[in-house]
Amino acid sequence: MVTMSHSAMIGAEAHAAPKARARNVSLDRARTFLTLVVLLHHAVIPYTYFGHTDPASFAGFDMIVLATDSFFMAMFFFLSGLFTWPGIARKAPSVFLRDRLLRLGLPFAIAALTVIPLAYYAIALRHDPELSFASFWWTTVTSGPWPSGPIWFVWVLLAFDLTASLLYRVSAHLVDPVNRVSLRGFEQPAVFWLLLAVVSVIVYVPALLYFGGSRWFEFGPFSVQASRILLYFAYFFFGVSVGAANFDRGILSPDGQLPKSRWTWAIITLIPYCLMWVLIYIKREILGNPDPLPHWYLAIYGTCVVLFSASILLAILAFFLQQTSPGPGLLDRMQADAYGMFLVHYPIALWIQYALYDYSLPAIVKAAVGFVLTVLLSWGLTAGLRKIPGASHVL
Repeated sequence: MVTMSHSAMIGAEAHAAPKARARNVSLDRARTFLTLVVLLHHAVIPYTYFGHTDPASFAGFDMIVLATDSFFMAMFFFLSGLFTWPGIARKAPSVFLRDRLLRLGLPFAIAALTVIPLAYYAIALRHDPELSFASFWWTTVTSGPWPSGPIWFVWVLLAFDLTASLLYRVSAHLVDPVNRVSLRGFEQPAVFWLLLAVVSVIVYVPALLYFGGSRWFEFGPFSVQASRILLYFAYFFFGVSVGAANFDRGILSPDGQLPKSRWTWAIITLIPYCLMWVLIYIKREILGNPDPLPHWYLAIYGTCVVLFSASILLAILAFFLQQTSPGPGLLDRMQADAYGMFLVHYPIALWIQYALYDYSLPAIVKAAVGFVLTVLLSWGLTAGLRKIPGASHVL
């Protein structure tokens, strides 16, 4: 009797015709958790050293924002890419384009015209209490500036999806090299982590040195951080590659080594994170916050950022992969509404902060009230919007 090894079996099935997959409970929970991280980020950022827009502050929130800003959008792109390749393979190009425009293009257009002006109007009122919303909206969409807030992610993901569709037409095998590394990651997650970290350093550090960390490409509501656009595409491409074939037998298999070594990855994550704080101390206390920062500093700091991002990606996924049973938990209940919550939460968060601004409350209290109310109100609003006929296909 001839038997095949794990590697041989998955290699034999590598190019099988893609099939529609049942929902992955672990990844659904990870995506919903990440949505809550975005809401937490926006709830605490006014009370930090970096985004100090409220009289109250709390140093612990700087620890949260440093961590979230360093990984959560890259992880969103990774998760968004996981089911892209099979989706492209199953659909005609026109159908794929229509679906992406409906799911991403339409929400972006609506949010850019409504959600985002409403959010930034709360900030504008601080400077001009007599400003009407109609006047502010007209100025925003005609002469600008027209910031996109967090929804920049949506149009960039649409661009990435369309790029992936074109790449698939060039060759369906472009993702094979990374997919093979993902398969090795079933038993050796460190190999996958190393490739992701090396590619991230290559695409991010030179861009950080050239553009700096604060420059954004902007055209109307279309904006993206200049130094990170290639980093985000790298994470998206890695996600596409992992999900292209043998998804359940690679790095993200619940039976693989990654979930078994989750505490190891959690500890590994702390190393680059602590090094980032050391570098921040050097920048503030030794270098005196120079502008621009020396290239050697940006290179070291950028390397720490991508090492942290790659490590925490695996750490978070490892913890969710070992939770495979469906259940009535909060993340499961929230899963269907998570995308809508991402789209609508920003004005809710900013208006709550506007309302709390004049109250002499500790930063922890303001942030806690803001986070809880933002979650509840954005969840309730999304659930209500999804009851509109046809809205569930978009939200």
